[in-house]
Amino acid sequence: MSPRLRSGQRGAIGLVFAGTLALALVFLLLVVDSGRLYLEKRKLQAVADTAALEAANRGGQCSGSTTAVDYAKQNATRNGFTVVANDSSRALAVTCGTLLTNAANVRVFTADATKNEAIRVVATRTVTTGIANGVWRLFSGTYNANTTLTATAVAALATPVAALTIRSTAVVVDTANKASTLNALFGGLLGGGLNLSVAGWNGLVNTNISLLSYLDRLKLDLGLTAVGYTEVLGNTVGVGQLIQSAINVLDPTNTLAADVTIVGLNALKTAAGATQVVLGDILQIASGTDVASLAVNMRVFDLIEGFVQLANKKNGLLASVPINVPGVAQITATVQVLQPPQLSAVGNPAKAVAAGHNPETGPNRIYVRTSQLRVLLSVNLPVMNTVLDLVNGVTGLAGPLANTVGALLQLNVVGAINALTCSLGALCTSPNLQILPPPVRVDIAVEAASASSWVTAYSCASPTNKSLTTSTNTSLVNLKLGQVDGLSSIFGSSQTPPQMVVKPLKVVDIGTESCRRFLIFNDCNARVPSVGGGIGLSANIDVGGSKNLAHTYLSPNLPEISQPPFYYAYTTSNIVSGLTDPAKGTAAGLVLNMYGPQPGNENLLGNIIGGLGTVFNSVTSLLINTIKTTLTPLLDSLINTLLLALGVDLNKVDVGANLSCQSGRAYLVI
Repeated sequence: MSPRLRSGQRGAIGLVFAGTLALALVFLLLVVDSGRLYLEKRKLQAVADTAALEAANRGGQCSGSTTAVDYAKQNATRNGFTVVANDSSRALAVTCGTLLTNAANVRVFTADATKNEAIRVVATRTVTTGIANGVWRLFSGTYNANTTLTATAVAALATPVAALTIRSTAVVVDTANKASTLNALFGGLLGGGLNLSVAGWNGLVNTNISLLSYLDRLKLDLGLTAVGYTEVLGNTVGVGQLIQSAINVLDPTNTLAADVTIVGLNALKTAAGATQVVLGDILQIASGTDVASLAVNMRVFDLIEGFVQLANKKNGLLASVPINVPGVAQITATVQVLQPPQLSAVGNPAKAVAAGHNPETGPNRIYVRTSQLRVLLSVNLPVMNTVLDLVNGVTGLAGPLANTVGALLQLNVVGAINALTCSLGALCTSPNLQILPPPVRVDIAVEAASASSWVTAYSCASPTNKSLTTSTNTSLVNLKLGQVDGLSSIFGSSQTPPQMVVKPLKVVDIGTESCRRFLIFNDCNARVPSVGGGIGLSANIDVGGSKNLAHTYLSPNLPEISQPPFYYAYTTSNIVSGLTDPAKGTAAGLVLNMYGPQPGNENLLGNIIGGLGTVFNSVTSLLINTIKTTLTPLLDSLINTLLLALGVDLNKVDVGANLSCQSGRAYLVI
């Protein structure tokens, strides 16, 4: 190779090296310059973060005062960022407002000078334009030697979160008879057949489910992943789908088909049919509630029970439940839900008890309730026909009643009727008494209003030193005893239930009998019942209904949201025991009255008339003792057991509480 050629190659290599070095220097310069801008941005972001945190921690205000601005500027100054008036190169904009959770469950700041739930700080600083940006602007014709950097921070105090949960006492399904009753009850309310075993029901009772996990799964199953929980709760969903989502949470891999809990849920899903409901009618989550605050655990049984009653409120069906009790021919229970329960509520107690807001009825209330129900128990009591003392006592009324009723009916029973005329074939009408006329059936109509509880106060001195105060109304129960002509007199549309109409149970029916007598032969027409009234047994009792029972949950019996609730029991009283409560007297319980005739309304007992002295009082005492020894214990057990299966315990109501105070310090949310 010639010397000239070698010399040319060396020159080319030198040029490539020089070019590479220059390019490397350019990139190094860009990196250094970009690093400078990045560090400036980080420093500016730190200024915005700390300023927002201090303004929020100190409770800065924007309306009526400028303390939020003052606190933010003071913090910025301590961190070397001094804001000078009319100097746009260093600026700090402070805004007060609120936080909302959008459809994607992302917090969004909304400016509102009247509120300081959150404080936004926007810090700006003017710095020398970077090389790359400067070159770009140079070629684009918008060159500026300076660039304005911006940093935004939103801080908010960690809001407390409270949750209430309401339930009846723990359901115990320990016999096939109880399982059968629940099958008939839940199946009737849903409108389908149900055949769960004892193990199946206990599986539902003993299994818990996370509310957060359930709502997340429901969103996925409904294809509503782009919306928030509030929208999910407000959506109209089939009861079958609600149950299926619970199955999906408990069995995400679809491998537990034989598990008794899953078997039970599948059976309930089949019975549910196509009824559609709004889940928010039984679960309440305050708008903007942090996702982590929804980690509340519930019994699967309570959740399903809520679904069933919500469905019954929608479909308006009557559940007919036959119950077999030894010594009693037949008992039939008919049930209708007038108002579904509000099982759980999660929200900010500060908003619930804020000045100017009603903690019981306000939009931010934390409120739970049991369901409102109507129940009709029809009890055939052949045992009452065998109470000889009662029958004999009532029979002893025949003499006094004949004269009294004869006068009332203006019938000539004591001699004014010509005996000869009657004997010659004239039509003679006389009173005819019938003792315990069939059917010997006692109907008990029960309406149990909702028991309810709501948050009225709270304190958060620290996460371990906190309290939550609630006010609770126990269930007001109305019981009417007598006889019902038809279900329409008790039940109707769940939206417009009728007044409960229960007539007195006939103990003695005073009818008339018309006969023609021919010497020793009698030709009598059919007996006309109730023309002369009679003796009727009834009860109309209001029991319970304690108002505004205050209770304060204190640490350590006030767990965090993610932990099982701590339950406090509010004791009420059995309603049937009021039938014979000596303290209340018979007027408050069972009442035995004489009813006068009411022509034209032969099937009705008319107006009450005066008693019949010692004989009448004796029968009253006998009858009440009979009820006390035979009927009252039976009804007390039946009513309590039946309503307990529906989440209404007439002995007590359990209200569970949770409170998370967070740290009590502000945190960055945006």
